[in-house]
Amino acid sequence: QVPLVESGGGLVQAGDSLRLSCATSRFTLGNYGMGWFRQAPGKEREFVAAISRLGGRTHYTDSAKGRFTISRDNDKNTVYLQMNSLKPEDTAVYYCAADTCTTWDCIAIRGPDYDYWGQGTQVTVSS
Repeated sequence: QVPLVESGGGLVQAGDSLRLSCATSRFTLGNYGMGWFRQAPGKEREFVAAISRLGGRTHYTDSAKGRFTISRDNDKNTVYLQMNSLKPEDTAVYYCAADTCTTWDCIAIRGPDYDYWGQGTQVTVSS
């Protein structure tokens, strides 16, 4: 039912690392721009990172720069979010999203620009 499936979340200590994965068997992710968003309790969903369809361009929210890395592996039909130096304020449900491109090497940072979403994976960072 859910187009995308996230995995890799968990409970970690501040300063630890996690790698989130996003995959699907329904379509080829290489045809889509991909993004990661997160939502903490009581807060709005926020953009975290995006990678263009061809993988040559990335964009990060300011709080993620230098700590998070988005990447994709077309052979495995998987998109990743490597999160290092995690902080308690990173605690949230993390969602993967796919953007049906209107340009050749599309990349988007707005949630409404994305067409397919996963169920989310919980990331909890304790101090």
